[in-house]
Amino acid sequence: MANENVISDMKTRMNDILMSVSWREISRNYFGKSSSWFYHKMDGIDGNGGVGGFNEEEAATMKQALLDLSNRIALAAEKI
Repeated sequence: MANENVISDMKTRMNDILMSVSWREISRNYFGKSSSWFYHKMDGIDGNGGVGGFNEEEAATMKQALLDLSNRIALAAEKI
């Protein structure tokens, strides 16, 4: 992807929560894609092993997914 607006270091950006989130569920529920597609995106590669990553629209979806998840966690915590 030649577009300079591609985020190819998403995995690094998500390092703090990497092991705490079900990325498979994020992939399915928010992107409607397979987990292998998502993990390639996270690793900054395309399906052919070249440079890839999240385009602007996908990055916005990722942001909304994380915000939605954080809201759901907060609501669950409030029930305690």
